[in-house]
Amino acid sequence: MAAPFAQIKTQLTALHQSMSKIEEEFAEVLGRVHPHNRRSAVNFLKYLVLRKTDVRRLQDMLHANGLSSLASCESHTHRQIQVTLQHLGVEFPKLDPCTMEFGAKKIEKSSIHLFGELHAEWPSSVMVTFDRSFLEEKHLVADLLKNGMGVARINCAHDDEAIWLKMVEKIQQASKQTSIPCKIHLDLAGPKIRTVLLGKGKKKGSVEIHPDSLIWLSDSVKGFDEKDIVISPNEPGIIPWLKAGERVFIDDGLILGKIQEVFQDKASVRIERISSKKSIIKAGKGLNFPDSTLNIHSLTEFDRSCLPFACAYADTVGFSFVRTAADIAELRMALGEIKPEIPPIILKIETHEAVVNLPQLLLEGMVAPDFGVMIARGDLAVEIGFERLVEIQEEISWLCEAAHVPVIWATQVLENLHKSGIASRAEITDAGRAAAAECIMINKGKHTLELLRTLQSIAQRVASIRIKNRMTFRPLKIAADFLREK
Repeated sequence: MAAPFAQIKTQLTALHQSMSKIEEEFAEVLGRVHPHNRRSAVNFLKYLVLRKTDVRRLQDMLHANGLSSLASCESHTHRQIQVTLQHLGVEFPKLDPCTMEFGAKKIEKSSIHLFGELHAEWPSSVMVTFDRSFLEEKHLVADLLKNGMGVARINCAHDDEAIWLKMVEKIQQASKQTSIPCKIHLDLAGPKIRTVLLGKGKKKGSVEIHPDSLIWLSDSVKGFDEKDIVISPNEPGIIPWLKAGERVFIDDGLILGKIQEVFQDKASVRIERISSKKSIIKAGKGLNFPDSTLNIHSLTEFDRSCLPFACAYADTVGFSFVRTAADIAELRMALGEIKPEIPPIILKIETHEAVVNLPQLLLEGMVAPDFGVMIARGDLAVEIGFERLVEIQEEISWLCEAAHVPVIWATQVLENLHKSGIASRAEITDAGRAAAAECIMINKGKHTLELLRTLQSIAQRVASIRIKNRMTFRPLKIAADFLREK
């Protein structure tokens, strides 16, 4: 055997042998997984074996010698390696049962359960965030259904149960009128870590700052001078977990500060960068602590108060700011105390800790028959750094495909078009990537119907050239025209 093939065979065999031990090594973990998800969990663990090692040189050799480069083997990792070894003369008494077809069908079946049947001409499901203004529009919800909405999202961070119920009734009425089914997704609010001005600027609702300003994080103004800028994070128990040198982002990352000192009930923060046009901190803006491990509950008391409504009306429940596997178990238990058959949970990946713990989160999700993952890119970008967003959102997609878990692509999809009626070039490209997900979530805006029509056109075009992480070769008119001329 020529040298390159011998090297390829050696490295692939090592991967095969490591993967063959997975079921034994993770027997306890796999024992907790729902039988419906066992094969998917095994494939996911085997994919982690592949991805823990740098195989880029191996991929180059595979590709150069006309073999599979493993570049799109997420859904059937071990079997792809075995089939490639077969081309090198290695025989197996039995191939891994997780095929590419099995993975695709598993994701498709879960997607239908979570998001409903796909609308005609739509390769992805669409989730539309509801606004209370929709209640005043007579035909809007019916028009949304006709133009592709398959899931209506109700955000528990806004309004109240009375308004949510009116939204549900409006959706059900429009669905009956149009004969188009619509799933209802209820997003739990999660911890509301927001700026609350306690000292200077409290009455006005904003306070001026500048680079090098010193501000304070505290739950009380006791002991401070009236000139001090004192901000409460709105959630108790955060400050004791902060450490000097850790970063603090305010207002979606527009303001960056660094913690100087931490005392028992307060922490000083030095402002390092202000990227907004106005150098002010407003009340009610988001606070992110990407370097800190906060010992606060992802499932808040307010979230718990929303669970009866969720069990009564929701097809899926979004778990905001989930961080650990224990968080998922806690929510599942809380839902189970209300209703034996609980709605599937959608894990919103929006913190640095959730990204680090993603393997554990996915395996815990597999304890239930069906669940999904939302790549919530708003807070996620702030938490991990905007420059890492492309890298991380792809990694989440790969891992979810390996686990055969449907993905919702969320935050700022065609945002300019939604708000102003005109799309930017960059967001058209972003929407093209979004179309590779099983579901696309759009936020509130003035031009929702126009957005849906544009998104449909983009999704159709992307679907003809890409399936998940795999590029497909449709006939190119450019090539056909050129060769016809010859």
